[in-house]
Amino acid sequence: MAIEERTARLTVLIDPRKKTLLERLCAEEDTTPSQLVRRLLRAYIEERTGAPWAPGVADASPDMDDAGRS
Repeated sequence: MAIEERTARLTVLIDPRKKTLLERLCAEEDTTPSQLVRRLLRAYIEERTGAPWAPGVADASPDMDDAGRS
């Protein structure tokens, strides 16, 4: 799989207790919260579009319907 360009930032405000728990659970899996969020985003995109995620291939376009299909 090609390496993704990771230059866009997404800021999410969450409850401090959830953040603490998330960091602890991620540490137990030897991952970071950022890695987890990227994995969840890929899974969501694949579920909604019905296609495997590939950088530059599954880009959203205005021609897509609500399910992410053209």
